[in-house]
Amino acid sequence: MRFPRASGLLLHPTSLPSRGGIGDLGPEAYAFVDFLHAAKQSLWQVLPLGPTGLGDSPYSAISAFAGNPLLISLDLLADHAWIGREEVAQVPDSPGRVDFNRVRAHKLPLLRRAATNFLGRPSDAYGEHDRFSAFCREQAFWLDDYALFICLRERFGKESWNTWPRPLKLRDPDALETARRELAAQMDVVRALQFAFQEQWQRLHEYAKKQGVKIVGDIAIFVNYDSADVWRHPELFQLDAEGEPVVVSGVPPDAFSKTGQRWGNPLYRWDKLKGLGYDWWIARLRRVTSLCDYVRLDHFRGFLQHWEIPAPEKDAIKGKWVDGPKGDLFAAVKKALGDLPFLAEDLGIITPDVDALRKKLRMPGMKVLQFGFGDKGSHIYLPHNYDRACVAYTGTHDNDTTVGWWQSLDETGRAPVRAYLGEPPEGIHWAMIRTVLSSPAALALVPAQDVLGLGSEGRMNTPSRPDANWAWRLSPGQLDPGLAAKLAAIAEVSDRGPLVPKAKGKKDPPEK
Repeated sequence: MRFPRASGLLLHPTSLPSRGGIGDLGPEAYAFVDFLHAAKQSLWQVLPLGPTGLGDSPYSAISAFAGNPLLISLDLLADHAWIGREEVAQVPDSPGRVDFNRVRAHKLPLLRRAATNFLGRPSDAYGEHDRFSAFCREQAFWLDDYALFICLRERFGKESWNTWPRPLKLRDPDALETARRELAAQMDVVRALQFAFQEQWQRLHEYAKKQGVKIVGDIAIFVNYDSADVWRHPELFQLDAEGEPVVVSGVPPDAFSKTGQRWGNPLYRWDKLKGLGYDWWIARLRRVTSLCDYVRLDHFRGFLQHWEIPAPEKDAIKGKWVDGPKGDLFAAVKKALGDLPFLAEDLGIITPDVDALRKKLRMPGMKVLQFGFGDKGSHIYLPHNYDRACVAYTGTHDNDTTVGWWQSLDETGRAPVRAYLGEPPEGIHWAMIRTVLSSPAALALVPAQDVLGLGSEGRMNTPSRPDANWAWRLSPGQLDPGLAAKLAAIAEVSDRGPLVPKAKGKKDPPEK
């Protein structure tokens, strides 16, 4: 797929300054779209939108299909009479970083009450009951088992599904039917909240389109072991007869870690998936491409080879490289879904076969400017080595902010940055922003924290740190008209203004 020349900001919705201690899909999300429009930015990149599990990481969701209910706006529910405005007004407003436990404690009960109210009313002025019925029918292939999974998880104290009573753990049909009868009302509440997420996201997405903004989504290659997906489809994962992982994911030892990284996700049975026509993966990608315009594929190299670690091992040393589906999966996906609007996360040590597949599939790879100032091998991340088929970043959600990164460098580390960018009078962040936007890359993306010139206090995630991640938030009004005007001027002169339809008959030049 060919991507138009465009730029935008990376900001997960939880980072918006919405009511109740966490960003949501309500008024502040629309205000952010308006900011992007004023700044002549055409892209809004988000992280995975699923309900998070341990550690609150968007990359460790308990469903590959569901939306995170914490992103549902109580204000918008009140607009549609799901809940009274007086109840919403009582929600404690907590500016600053997200305290996920506190948010869950005060927001989830209100969301469930709102869903119960919606389910209990005989009709509504918005036609939502008919759309809810249609949503439940269309999404039943994942929604029904997800609803049961969530209710059972609540029943058993949110413990992982492999600790549940054996008949439920191993999905005995009689045990499941009994549970469905007993939990029917609670399951409807879960379905209603997924419907609310879908409705709010679709309205926001449509508004973004009208403002000339495309959504860049994200999808993790692996899924969480404690997820509805693994519990529902154990045959698709390398599990033993008791549902325990046989092997798990990770990466081998390298310069950053002598023992590698043991991520712990269960690994796919690609032979089984291929025999089923990759139907689960096609359904997953159909779902995310219905929610977003473009999709970043995390850990793209894992589709060619992944690091397989025996489950009993405590680190990644004794793993081995094992082949994945390679281009076979993407051929099946393209046949089912058409053009592939995917961006490949191809950072780290990338072998020639990974690069060849990415190019064959016409997926842009990623170039992170922060990575470009080391030894000569790192210069692939400097713009003079970019071609059009890439996405340029100042940094990503896993990096320190540009200012924080700069402050961490000694004078020796700063010397090549100054040699390349000059002495940045407006701050290193604006020098880096100008550099990626003026680069040959088709797409350029900048974390919102870099536009604000924040230091390490604005960092979103520090890999391998178990806590205090994913919590950064904007303050109200922090992205002001002055910043919008400054970004707009850079977008204009670097030919990254708003996306406009091509003139009739005009063709794109061939890609390099």
